[in-house]
Amino acid sequence: MPNPIFPSSRPDRIRNLLADLVGFDTVSDRTNLPLIAHIESYLAFLGVKGERIVDETGQKASLWVTIGPEDRPGLVLSGHTDVVPVVGQDWSHDPFKLVERDGKLYGRGTTDMKGFVAVCLAMVPEMLEAKLATPIHLAISYDEEIGCVGVRPMLREVAKKRIKPLGAFIGEPTEMKVIIGHKGKHGVRATFRGLARHSSIAPDGVNAIEYAAELITEIRRRAAKLAAARSNDSLYDVPHSTLLTSIVHGGAALNIVPDTCTVDFECRGIGITESREVTDAIVAWAKAELEPAMKKQHPECGIDFEEILDYPALDTDADAAIVTLAKSLAGRNDHAKVAFGTEASLFASMADIPSVVIGPGAIAQAHTPDEFVEMAELERCAGFVERLIVHCVKG
Repeated sequence: MPNPIFPSSRPDRIRNLLADLVGFDTVSDRTNLPLIAHIESYLAFLGVKGERIVDETGQKASLWVTIGPEDRPGLVLSGHTDVVPVVGQDWSHDPFKLVERDGKLYGRGTTDMKGFVAVCLAMVPEMLEAKLATPIHLAISYDEEIGCVGVRPMLREVAKKRIKPLGAFIGEPTEMKVIIGHKGKHGVRATFRGLARHSSIAPDGVNAIEYAAELITEIRRRAAKLAAARSNDSLYDVPHSTLLTSIVHGGAALNIVPDTCTVDFECRGIGITESREVTDAIVAWAKAELEPAMKKQHPECGIDFEEILDYPALDTDADAAIVTLAKSLAGRNDHAKVAFGTEASLFASMADIPSVVIGPGAIAQAHTPDEFVEMAELERCAGFVERLIVHCVKG
């Protein structure tokens, strides 16, 4: 159970909550239920009850929380609970124990994105005291890091509700900049099924790696073509869609014709559905050009394709009400777009909720050893939420 004695200062509340959250090892291949239960206990002490959405395995859950009137459209603060692995990283301390040095809070997930979640939870007492006219929703998800998995069942439930939220703020690390767009992503795994033979009679086999190499070469050729067709959207730091091969596995021994090879590749597209369109075209090319040649050598050979990740691009209109509100709450007039993906595009595409991305910390710190977020950033974020509360009191 959380300590019922809340620190009098907001920074201490944020620190304590962030220390609690970091202390849960919620790498995506593990359950997040202990963390969700901890948040539920904290909220219950404050008299708030959330709606738990459990996945089909029973080992993961999202949490949807409404503070304020339930019969009016509200605004969403959204964050995920999972973090990336620490294996193989050179940390100077236990990554699942919060350490503070020189105004920086170190620990896995401090930036991406337990810092934002901690701020939102720390501000719940203020939300309750404010007597909100417009409700504030907390949307706490799981498995964002492996393809925005956990937010989808939650959004399906939200989409069924009689009253739809007015908009959503997704608190990924943007240094509190207002982000109105990001690229979509589609990832595919191609598994080449060849025919093993002793390498001394290599022509009698079907070399899965060599056919995979032809796919990789085609991916690289198409990537160069995408890079040459630069977008006019200058808000992106990489102003074109990107395509690459990221993982390759194949072969068993030097003297064996390899009978299997897997190739993982992805496209990050600027257009809403561009990433899938690009990868679909590659799959069609491989089925037309490579697979028939493999089957000609042996009919049981071929290529299997599997979707491993998919989310659309985000492209919120710069004049949208949620963007204007975000700028007002953040105290700035500019906006930007980013290459990395977030759950914001799913809020927009699955539940028709206009969304922007804005949160504390820098993306450069995400996923790194000795990940940290500056306390000053968390305090800036708390100021954003404080101004949101005032806005929601006015209705």
